[in-house]
Amino acid sequence: MDLRLTDRVFVVTAASSGLGRATAEQLVAEGARVVMVARRADVLADVVASLGEGRAVAVPADLADPGVGDLACLVALRAYGRLDGALVSTGGPAAGTVLGTTDEQWDAAFTGVFRAALRVTRAVVHHGTADDLALAWVLSTSVRSPVGGLATSNGLRPGLGMLVKQLADELGPDGTRVVGLMPGRVDTERVRHLDGLAEDPAAARAASEASIPLRRYGTPEEFARVAAFVLSPAASYLTGCVLPVEGGALRTL
Repeated sequence: MDLRLTDRVFVVTAASSGLGRATAEQLVAEGARVVMVARRADVLADVVASLGEGRAVAVPADLADPGVGDLACLVALRAYGRLDGALVSTGGPAAGTVLGTTDEQWDAAFTGVFRAALRVTRAVVHHGTADDLALAWVLSTSVRSPVGGLATSNGLRPGLGMLVKQLADELGPDGTRVVGLMPGRVDTERVRHLDGLAEDPAAARAASEASIPLRRYGTPEEFARVAAFVLSPAASYLTGCVLPVEGGALRTL
């Protein structure tokens, strides 16, 4: 299938590793160009270099900074003269219980996850040049079912999932699509860190894999192929939904 991504331009956040990096690489492989945002400037520079001259630009920045979304969009317009959408990933908030999470941690999670996603989205909609602008939010299976030990994710992701539906209503008349993606256990630094918090990390991973119908963790590349499709014109009638990418682990429809 031709995804018709050649020369389209996307902002990709949390792009130095994991799902963001894999999606940026997949978009470039399909002919698109990317503006990659992440905090780790050295790692980000290496990723951009690996993608090739003229295919990617780095914006080393923290999404907690209110101006980062506008900055990334302006970089896209200056570098490539157009902006067709974004993969909006905010990374994962700290692990913790509901009552064991402090007010400061809740505030930081809200700023870094919830508010950051809205700021980047607002900037992309404002600066986007395409009639068929596409936005994909990286959420979590916690949109539909709580994940043990991740209180801030369980508290914030469902709200973002509902905003996907409302944004699709608000932006659809202008041709803009908004889709949420719910990764489950994908083999990233983040998931390995979460497994590592267990007393026996290997046993924790084995238990997680046993609960997944496919009996394994996903790969970032598997997620990235779904994300690239969702952002592409090939998915032109897909909006206002939240799609699971979790090997069948969710027990809800």
